[in-house]
Amino acid sequence: MHIPDGFLDGRTMGALWGVSGATTAYALYRVRETLDDAKKVPLIGVTAAFVFAAQMLNFPVAGGVSGHFVGALLACVLLGPWEGFLVMEVVLLVQCLLFSDGGLAALGANIFNMAILSGLLSYYLFALAKSLIARRGGEKAAILTSAGLFAWFSVVIASVACSFELAISGTLPLSTGLPTMVGVHSLIGIGEAFITVAVLAVVLQARPDLVSAYKSPGLSAGLPAGEVA
Repeated sequence: MHIPDGFLDGRTMGALWGVSGATTAYALYRVRETLDDAKKVPLIGVTAAFVFAAQMLNFPVAGGVSGHFVGALLACVLLGPWEGFLVMEVVLLVQCLLFSDGGLAALGANIFNMAILSGLLSYYLFALAKSLIARRGGEKAAILTSAGLFAWFSVVIASVACSFELAISGTLPLSTGLPTMVGVHSLIGIGEAFITVAVLAVVLQARPDLVSAYKSPGLSAGLPAGEVA
């Protein structure tokens, strides 16, 4: 999933750096009050450390292929969408600089795939699903059900984006890359869903107040007041 340097052309990298940079600037604006909250800052640090450590552990998928936990949706559900996005960005930056996991020039693309799509997009779809499910059942059940579904989705959508980016750059034909990437990451997504639901179930049982999405106003969570209908 981490794209190395040399796999994307300059226009694709530039466009994705632009999107990722603008999103980062807006995220920092949105969380300016959170960063002054003495209670939430330690939770942000613990979540970042957990996601970083969990990503280092690979699990077998099929045919000698292995996958690893991404954690973007989990971070957003625990912390809130913009805090979760920034956590993922820091994790990706550290992995890039210290472990050469993804290229520095391609970092904008990796942030777009694994923090914007896997994190922000998946979170808002999760929030919508949670709101709908909670009308028919309990809040905790709605969170776990929605989190499992969109944790899987978060991995698959990132693989779809990666396939298109490689195809646009002329690195790998879409007819080859898309079915291969989506097929493998559909299986990896099952592991992502299992870990996400397991962690959330434990936290909701022990300290539900630490889950930002718990008792939040669904889709409107994380949106500015003017953007909520």
